[in-house]
Amino acid sequence: MKSSGHFSEYIPYYRKRQSLIDQHCNSGYNGATGFYADNWPIWRRENDEQIVSQLEGTAPLELKSSNEYAAIIIEAVLKNEPKVIYGNVPNRGLIENLQADGVVEVACLVDGKGIQPCRFGRLPEHLAALCRSNMAFFDLAVEAVRRSDREMARHALMLDPLTAAVCSLEEIGSMFDELYEAEQGFVPVLK
Repeated sequence: MKSSGHFSEYIPYYRKRQSLIDQHCNSGYNGATGFYADNWPIWRRENDEQIVSQLEGTAPLELKSSNEYAAIIIEAVLKNEPKVIYGNVPNRGLIENLQADGVVEVACLVDGKGIQPCRFGRLPEHLAALCRSNMAFFDLAVEAVRRSDREMARHALMLDPLTAAVCSLEEIGSMFDELYEAEQGFVPVLK
């Protein structure tokens, strides 16, 4: 695969078993299993400690641009300096063979006129089919929340390409129940 291991989270081929993960996924952000779950508590603690130190005056308050898109966008718009980001935007025909009312990630020019998504055209059909399967999963998940429908949410998880490639229907059902219970304070009540 000629992409980051992170991309493998969205397709059903590269995470079926450990040998494939070892072959196609690298350490860290490039697809390491559990990378965010393992590191988020450390990053959060370090960031909180840095903020406290800055507020107490024991660490300098540095004003510098970050790698986050917000800083890039604000600077490009305010200074009218063209930059390119890759943003999630309404499709509206940017990628011709994906649903027009879906959301796609495309190159976007950012300057004094704001964010201007760039038309891509058509994806090769095998890639468009993969995108459509992911889009269907997200559409069903959103609809499940809108309707407060627990069974629809369970079905959405069954459609996720990676989940379906790795887990049986019984495993998906058990995982859904476990996650839903664990996240009660953060997700809406589904009936």
